[in-house]
Amino acid sequence: MKEVIAVVRINMMNQTKQALTDCGVDAFFAHEAHGRGKGFVNPQILEGVRQGYEEAASLLGEKGKLYPKRLITAVVEDKMVKCVVETIINTNQTGMPGDGKVFVLPISDAVRVRTGETGVKSIS
Repeated sequence: MKEVIAVVRINMMNQTKQALTDCGVDAFFAHEAHGRGKGFVNPQILEGVRQGYEEAASLLGEKGKLYPKRLITAVVEDKMVKCVVETIINTNQTGMPGDGKVFVLPISDAVRVRTGETGVKSIS
């Protein structure tokens, strides 16, 4: 089993939920999160600069700001990891800074509280 953690833009959450369901992943968590990447640049501010707004240009130097994101967590069977990661990337990739990140971590065990089932049975 693996845990797939993805950080995505808020406005991509509905598309990501639908894409994960289409991929066969119905059970996952979504959390509100705030963060930033290395770029420190909000794409909306860049667009404002391109359109000639002076206020947007003055904001470009603003460092340390955290941007709202969504954090998606899903525990899946090993055979599903590739589909889940590719689905998240294909749904969220715009080629602009802020598209997000995907992390894959090993899970040693899981237990379904209701039945006591363990391992893959507990997540399927």
